[in-house]
Amino acid sequence: METREETMPARISVPPLGVAHFSAIDVEPAKFVSMAAAAGFSSIGLRLHPAFPGAPYYELPAGSDVARDVKARLNGEGISLYDIEFVVIGPDFNPDALTSMLAGASALGARRLSVCGDDPDRGRLVANFGALCDLAAAFGMGVDLENMGWRAVASFQDSLSIVQDSERKNGGALVDALHFFRNGGQTKDVSAAPQGMIKSIQLCDARGPAPITADQMVNEARTGRFAPGLGALPIASLMQVLPAGAAVSVEVPIHSSQAPEEHLRHLHDAARALIG
Repeated sequence: METREETMPARISVPPLGVAHFSAIDVEPAKFVSMAAAAGFSSIGLRLHPAFPGAPYYELPAGSDVARDVKARLNGEGISLYDIEFVVIGPDFNPDALTSMLAGASALGARRLSVCGDDPDRGRLVANFGALCDLAAAFGMGVDLENMGWRAVASFQDSLSIVQDSERKNGGALVDALHFFRNGGQTKDVSAAPQGMIKSIQLCDARGPAPITADQMVNEARTGRFAPGLGALPIASLMQVLPAGAAVSVEVPIHSSQAPEEHLRHLHDAARALIG
């Protein structure tokens, strides 16, 4: 009697899930490690450089007491530090000024640095991005360029072009779901990107029409994000074209009276319900 082999459905790997510090930026790094672990995340990002003048950030110099505390928490909780942020590459950018920050981050195990480009001189921007990649490489790290609608590098295609022209293997074009979709990105753009070009993806959601003015874009980015799956962005479709090996994290700032612990659990559960 002939037998027929059953065809089993292919198993879909579930990516580890991280969370960005911006999701609870008022929580100092060591406590953020513990909160993220308790919420179920596998990795974190930390804000170690101000995104704009006066923006909150934390310093973790290599060998300092605060850095040792963070390292102990990471080891104790069993999660990792994936990336640090956030640097703006403007006309007066000097990569050497970031040496101490990168050294401290590398000592904690960080693998990537997130940046944006805001220099109208494209040649200088490409050169400075390449120089930063070289500096980061000395610490075993890479650099991800994130597009933002109100900056010179406004679209995903802009960031992809800068990274390609820099010709640095540790460079990458970051996909932040809000900035990606709000500035013309489509899921097919992720599929079409050269292999290895997208190393990091940040998830969030949004509602309503896309903002038009720079002020509206900034306001939405800082106060108008929702947990993945709770808005109108095609996040599920984005996850279907997730590049192999790309790290996935959630970035949704608190914009209510919700406690940080509760907020992080909400983000984790919402993302897992969407991506598995």
